[in-house]
Amino acid sequence: MKFLIHKITKILTRVSEYLITFGAFGLFLVALLDSSFVPLPSSADALMILLSTTHPSWMLLYAFMATAGSAAGCAILYLISRRAGAKALTKFSPAKQRRVKDLIDRYDALSVLVATLLPPPFPFKLFVITAGVFRFSLTRFLLAVIAGRAFRFLLEGYLAVRYGAEAKAILATYYPWIGIGLVVLIVGIVVIKRLLKQRSCGTDEVTPAFEETVVEQQLETGS
Repeated sequence: MKFLIHKITKILTRVSEYLITFGAFGLFLVALLDSSFVPLPSSADALMILLSTTHPSWMLLYAFMATAGSAAGCAILYLISRRAGAKALTKFSPAKQRRVKDLIDRYDALSVLVATLLPPPFPFKLFVITAGVFRFSLTRFLLAVIAGRAFRFLLEGYLAVRYGAEAKAILATYYPWIGIGLVVLIVGIVVIKRLLKQRSCGTDEVTPAFEETVVEQQLETGS
């Protein structure tokens, strides 16, 4: 089994190294494969930083291609999960399945947007698969993925242009806090809007604390 895993990893590494030679188009393919069901050793994030450091003037093109590839990969995984139905969720625990479905039912595209912003080990692919299995709107799903991924790749590209090879270390140190900070900001805005709406309607309904749930998910391992 270990030999097989090692062999597969070696093959995927060669595929990643080969795709890198195609520049922006290779980045698109890496992002597509990594976001669907073929995780590559050289992630789209690492390739985005490498290419933007090497060719700073093309950073916006790289960010666009990475975002497009990631959105396409998520769409493929969504459609496969939609066709497979509940069988697509068998590798995840029932507790995680229920939690993610409740988040998507309650917060709609916001839950998917938040999931795209949070760093590993947050189980983003579980959100993609759940959205497909329960037939969440493909349009709203893709808009959320594009918004979240565009922010992430543009931030990586900006740091690569500004700091060069140091960008990777900067992201490793600060992105988890940036991602969680954005989540808190987004959720805070939504909570305030709901509270104002409830007050204008004269109701006393309390808005659930989505922040606590996503932080719990962030602390859990693997998807």
